[in-house]
Amino acid sequence: MPSKPTKKLDTFPNPQASRDYLVHFEIPEFTCLCPLTGQPDFACLVIDYIPDQRNVELKSLKQYMWSFRDEGAFHEAITNRILDDLVKALAPRFMRLTAKWYVRGGIFTTVVVEHRKRAWKPAQAVSLPTPDTSPRSFV
Repeated sequence: MPSKPTKKLDTFPNPQASRDYLVHFEIPEFTCLCPLTGQPDFACLVIDYIPDQRNVELKSLKQYMWSFRDEGAFHEAITNRILDDLVKALAPRFMRLTAKWYVRGGIFTTVVVEHRKRAWKPAQAVSLPTPDTSPRSFV
């Protein structure tokens, strides 16, 4: 049976809930419709999140994204709606959604929205030196 679009986001238990780690998705083929003209809008969505107790299942994420194909919405509204739906399903420690909308009328639009769980404190970032990989470093 072929897949169909759906607004249902399936989840699974976080296999390492005691640790902060980053999950990164890039969705370069997101489509929806302009609510004014009905013409298609295209975006690359980038989702970064630190899970708490739940992770999103990829097939359901693909079907969820597909469900917007025939839906009209402004860039800002649809970006916020997607974040809200993901936060509702996952309750992550942190989530950022960056929607990079392709050019329309000579204008690129980028919308960035975030969620931070109350009382969650991110670990301090570790800065590592960049290794010297030039041929001279191997002599």
